[in-house]
Amino acid sequence: MNLFDVYPLFDITPVRAEGCYVYDEEGRKYVDFYGGHAVISIGHSHPHYVSRMQDQIAKIGFYSNSVQNPLQVKLSQKLGEMSGCEDYQLFLCNSGAEANENALKMASFATGRKRIVVFEKAFHGRTSAAVNITDNDKIKAPINATFPVSFLPLNDLAAVEEALSQEDVAAVVVEGIQGIGGIYLPTAAFLEEVAVLCKKYGTCLILDEIQSGFGRSGNFFAFQRANIQPDLITIAKGMGNGFPVGGVLIHPRFEASYGLLGTTFGGSHLACVATLAVLEVMEQEHLMENAREVGAYLKAGLEQLPNIKEVRGEGLMLGLQLHQAAGPLRSKLLFEHGIFTGSAAQADTIRLLPPLNIGKEEVEVLLEKLRLVLA
Repeated sequence: MNLFDVYPLFDITPVRAEGCYVYDEEGRKYVDFYGGHAVISIGHSHPHYVSRMQDQIAKIGFYSNSVQNPLQVKLSQKLGEMSGCEDYQLFLCNSGAEANENALKMASFATGRKRIVVFEKAFHGRTSAAVNITDNDKIKAPINATFPVSFLPLNDLAAVEEALSQEDVAAVVVEGIQGIGGIYLPTAAFLEEVAVLCKKYGTCLILDEIQSGFGRSGNFFAFQRANIQPDLITIAKGMGNGFPVGGVLIHPRFEASYGLLGTTFGGSHLACVATLAVLEVMEQEHLMENAREVGAYLKAGLEQLPNIKEVRGEGLMLGLQLHQAAGPLRSKLLFEHGIFTGSAAQADTIRLLPPLNIGKEEVEVLLEKLRLVLA
């Protein structure tokens, strides 16, 4: 049997990773400025994370959600405390796409409506409903078009009000920072006004923090630069540091009922311990503060480089837009200088999503190599 060939692969086989570094089968060392799609939040093979996971798998790794799991309660309390969302309810699942599927379902149940408002360049997943609100027609099959969607320009408040005034919109879905789209930020003022409009028209506001959450922006959630309380917040990627975990934070105005949402693997013992370990390391090692400080240092350094069109983003979620195609430069950084970076939907943009414990020493390595390849 062959693998279904859907990924263009670099000719590199990582076999070991530690902190901000990855090592291939030949022993070559790479600086990780991509974190495996922003998944590696506290660094590779963090000793506390490894110890917690080993201890838990020796006890119980999984049982179904038909029994009590005190780790789920502990996780919900710790997540609420660290995120500032103590009054929200937590539904645990397995991935970002699954989190968005469930958030859309909750919004439609709550409003009785079908239409969704999203934004140009958005990416919310590849599953049936999530791909329908992703701005990429190439990955949508005919069966995916299950409800009406309006794609609007980001930060265009008048367009949002015009769409909501039709009074058939179940939800507005916005990323805290657009990731795959090229690192674009909704402004704080825009988010605040959209929240007001959603209340006015009885529409749910869903914040997709799958890539931008868990401290990556320097705040726990990127939307927290604005003074809003979303109805639903979707999370995944960095929350498990490599273990598949996702979730929806649900505003207390929503009422749960048996069978409304469900999952086989979501909220397993191992998933909960993985996320608790991430939160513990984030707290103990002040990783949100590090994301702010080192992110600002990195952004300032990038803005001084030659031949740069624009640097966008916050914290350790940055987009570097070039005056040329980014692919050849990414390959040169990887194969000649041992640095992983990420691509974006925009062919001229590089995404930088390193572990939140990256240091200024690693930043200087990246800046030095970028000067060489950009010159």
